[in-house]
Amino acid sequence: MTRPTPSLRLRMLAGAVCWIGVALAASGWVLVDLFRDHVEAQARDRLVTDMDQLIAALTVEPDGTVTVFPPLSDPRFRQPLSGLYWQVGPVGSPVARSRSLWDAALPLPADTVRDGQVHVHAIRGPREAALLSAERLVRLPGRDAPLRVAVAQDMAEVEAAVGRFTRDLLGAFAVLAVALMLAAVAQGVVVLRPMQRLRERVLTVRRGKAERLAGAFPAEVVPLVDDLNILLDHARNSTHRARRQAGDLAHGLKTPLAVISAEAQHLAGAGQDEPAAVLMEQVEAMRRQVEANLARARAAASRDLPGARAPVAETLEPLCRTIGRLYGKAVEMDVPAGLAFKGDAQDLQEMAGALIDNAGKWGRNRIRVAARAENGVLVITIDDDGPGLPPRLREAAFQRGIRLDEAVPGTGLGLSIARDLAELYSGSVALDEGPSGTGGHAVLRLPAC
Repeated sequence: MTRPTPSLRLRMLAGAVCWIGVALAASGWVLVDLFRDHVEAQARDRLVTDMDQLIAALTVEPDGTVTVFPPLSDPRFRQPLSGLYWQVGPVGSPVARSRSLWDAALPLPADTVRDGQVHVHAIRGPREAALLSAERLVRLPGRDAPLRVAVAQDMAEVEAAVGRFTRDLLGAFAVLAVALMLAAVAQGVVVLRPMQRLRERVLTVRRGKAERLAGAFPAEVVPLVDDLNILLDHARNSTHRARRQAGDLAHGLKTPLAVISAEAQHLAGAGQDEPAAVLMEQVEAMRRQVEANLARARAAASRDLPGARAPVAETLEPLCRTIGRLYGKAVEMDVPAGLAFKGDAQDLQEMAGALIDNAGKWGRNRIRVAARAENGVLVITIDDDGPGLPPRLREAAFQRGIRLDEAVPGTGLGLSIARDLAELYSGSVALDEGPSGTGGHAVLRLPAC
């Protein structure tokens, strides 16, 4: 039996989960990075705007001191350690600074700033806070030396904005991930629906309700369906060919056996009884072997044939009618409609026919044939009102060529062949006494559809 691997649906879902996770992680990283760049760009623009406002407000007093009037509009410049600062003057000794700096100074790098250029730096400010600063070199009337004008903002605000965006983005991505997972599951159901339909068609064939795979399938599945139908047709044709060859073999042996039998009768008429008896015995032995082996060959060819199915009621009804007329006894049938044997109808006739015929020989007036399904097993029971068999003889009845009563016509092959055929189908045949304690009771168990 082929060992199953993880299902296609599970593989598709696992692949979708992996790719969705990778795509969302990469997208989140890119979006957060873009948002950070955007927030930092806005912060730089605000710093440049504040710096321009600061430069416009700078005034040189007659004594050379630098003042800012009017004060900058943002109140944070007047709140100590607020995170928004400005200063004017050389590095380390500013001539003016915002109240927010208190007694500290911005540690601007000692780089050369050209007139009109804006330099942006990441520096450390009060309490070692990370700051983003913008500075420009300006020349004011009344002062010979140029002044460095710098404005700085605490990066904590930027990081807080990025953190809020990241949390909101994670929530949105979580909802998106769930939606994408559900979409992947739905896609798997839709994409694999043709495979499920194909599986149902295969089960239909295996149960004998159809001979070929029928229905509309996607273009990707059609070649597989066509190949399966070709295999089914080949198996069916091979089985029919094997059965036909077996029948031809049986028919071809009839004439030689009939000639030998006629010669045996001729010898008996000529007074040579002993040679005649030997010949007749060998002829009967050959007939038994031919019938038994042909039955086994037919069953072996049909046993695993996909689509093999025989309706029980339709198969047994003519058999019961014929045996009833042959022996002049009432044959009662109790077989539910729709009950089916997973095998060939001719083999079912062979097995059930031997048991019903045996009941017809030994029953007095009545024969009852019933069938039912039990957990996938077809159970056929044959009861008669005859003398029945004692327990010690029930197993002997199945031995090939054994006849328990020579007065009753027969070859002693029927029950033996019935058991051989049943075992080929993984079934069984058993003889017992009737439910009332008298009469014969035969039970045939076979696979059901």
